[in-house]
Amino acid sequence: MRFRHPDGSTVHLAYCTNVHPAETLDGVLAQLRDHCEPVRRRLGRDRLGIGLWLARDAAHALVTDPSALRGLRTELEHRGLEVVTLNGFPYEGFGAEEVKYRVYQPDWADPERLAHTTDLARVLAQLLPDDVTEGSISTLPLAWRTAYDQERATAAHTALITLAERLDALHELTGRSLRIGLEPEPGCTVETTRDALAPLTAIGHDRIGICLDTCHLATSFEDPHTALDALAQARVPIVKSQLSAALHAEHPHLPEVRAALAAFDEPRFLHQTRTLTAAGLRGTDDLGEALAGDALPDASPWRAHFHVPLHAAPAAPLTSTLPVLRAALTRLVGGPHPLTHHLEVETYTWQALPPELRPRARAQLADGIAAELTLARDLLTDLGLKELP
Repeated sequence: MRFRHPDGSTVHLAYCTNVHPAETLDGVLAQLRDHCEPVRRRLGRDRLGIGLWLARDAAHALVTDPSALRGLRTELEHRGLEVVTLNGFPYEGFGAEEVKYRVYQPDWADPERLAHTTDLARVLAQLLPDDVTEGSISTLPLAWRTAYDQERATAAHTALITLAERLDALHELTGRSLRIGLEPEPGCTVETTRDALAPLTAIGHDRIGICLDTCHLATSFEDPHTALDALAQARVPIVKSQLSAALHAEHPHLPEVRAALAAFDEPRFLHQTRTLTAAGLRGTDDLGEALAGDALPDASPWRAHFHVPLHAAPAAPLTSTLPVLRAALTRLVGGPHPLTHHLEVETYTWQALPPELRPRARAQLADGIAAELTLARDLLTDLGLKELP
């Protein structure tokens, strides 16, 4: 979906296909047919943006077979879909029964991460629509915090510099300008936007910036205005923003709130949980740890890294951090000029919701994703953007 900002520039809105995990190119093609096109039809649009997730094997197949890449582009056009952004965070196995810490491997100190992201850039340069010259790729924020020493930090820094040089060369070769955004996430080396400032200013290349995920922002209790002011002052580019909402519990000391939270403690994904105390931010790596005993202080609200559907906040006594998303979006695209032109709804946890909330069929999932995009569209038009055909 495309929107005209009052300054005349185009803002792109997509939804991320990591909600339909597939490891192979055949699986990706099936996603387009079975999920993405039905969402587009529900929205009544001739064109829908998707933030494509390509696992290692699928990306490698595309970069080594020009005919396969042409075939994917043809299939996108045939189904009324367009790609200006990729989700390069998960490397593989995102559809496994247990993902948890695996999603952070390989990290930016490992050569596999550089090779994979280079493949993604080469693919995206060929998938961009003919009238679009700028693409974006989100990636993990360097590494999970453990086992990340100075030697690995140096290796990660070198890899990102090498990537920036490759993106420069790709621009010269194709005319397509691609940028990479580190995505701050609780528990990682770069957990907050503040944590991103030092490594990104050290790299000092405008092709390497930040991907602002509003669920992660909220989980870490960051104020959107403070965060965006700091990024602007440091001149860190916001490559893209993922529009998502976290799980919020106002009174985690109450038994009924604990019981409601426990329904979201599931075995597939990691749900980092945080609370803001007088002594600062406290947290656990997973929701189950927070619920066990006194691992996390419960005198103030808790937030958990669980991407809840934007249009459907959890039932009381829980809620979502949609107000944080609204505040961030107002700053991102509500001013005289957009701070980013790539927005992506990223609720990958539909099948991890409590059983009674999960979609039971493809049609229900498509309905839910279309409802999320409708909410995002309404937020954008309320900010003065005009939806384009």
